[in-house]
Amino acid sequence: MIYPNIVILAGGSSSRMKSLSSTSNIDPKLIQETQQKAKSMLSVGTDDRPLLDYILFNIQSASYKYVVIVVGEKDSSIYNYYRMQGKEKQFSKLSISYVTQKIPSGRTKPLGTADALLIALISKPDWKGKSFTVCNSDNLYSTNALKLLLTSQHKNAMIDYDRAGLKFEQSRIEAFAVIQKDADGYLQNIIEKPSSEEIATAKESSGRIGVSMNIFKLAYDEIMRFLETIPLHPIRQEKELPLAVKLMVQNHPRSMMTIPISEHVIDLTNPADIIQVAEYLRKEFPKF
Repeated sequence: MIYPNIVILAGGSSSRMKSLSSTSNIDPKLIQETQQKAKSMLSVGTDDRPLLDYILFNIQSASYKYVVIVVGEKDSSIYNYYRMQGKEKQFSKLSISYVTQKIPSGRTKPLGTADALLIALISKPDWKGKSFTVCNSDNLYSTNALKLLLTSQHKNAMIDYDRAGLKFEQSRIEAFAVIQKDADGYLQNIIEKPSSEEIATAKESSGRIGVSMNIFKLAYDEIMRFLETIPLHPIRQEKELPLAVKLMVQNHPRSMMTIPISEHVIDLTNPADIIQVAEYLRKEFPKF
């Protein structure tokens, strides 16, 4: 059964983007935007389109229908652009709703991606008994990757990216989470910020190393209790979705299939990414 449901996590604080210096070689308009907008709303595309436009374009092209965008409590740029300015109309096949991830009292940032997903699922009780896809708002996942998750026969699945297919600098690639899976392709572990020894243990017999770029298909009823009970990360003090997935797999072995592909993923995490992302979008989507 195909459930065309997807959650986009766009409620993060974007603190790294806000550190962008006015002395950089980036358009001053974009520098100003980093202080005012979610990073997925930066005008990096053709005709100043935000990255989120391209994410929604690929989501629509992959045949999803119901989209929940989790927005930050201190950011109105996403809601204003799509709902108030009527930009939703360009995605006529999508039904888009919004939920706000609030910042708890005593904190300066929201509680993390697991908390964001929990808020989204609470807003969609009609998704109970169904599966959905969840992804970041600062990565441009291909239509192919999105469709592979949508049409997977498994209730829980994730895209298993070939590390050799990513076009980032090596030091950045080495920091990506690596995955371990059994002989049948079922996820066993996700290792965040892996050491060289941990990377070696994740290497397949072919030499391939799979990494997670935080795009998952999840069964509502199976992930929910782990989102509700996940502890705070001891250092970052956030509730992180990869840990919730790990806990689910530990409690339910062979419950998540990995889907191996080899392709690059556009990433708008750091200020240094802005120019590269803008060049890519204007080249690959010239008429969008």
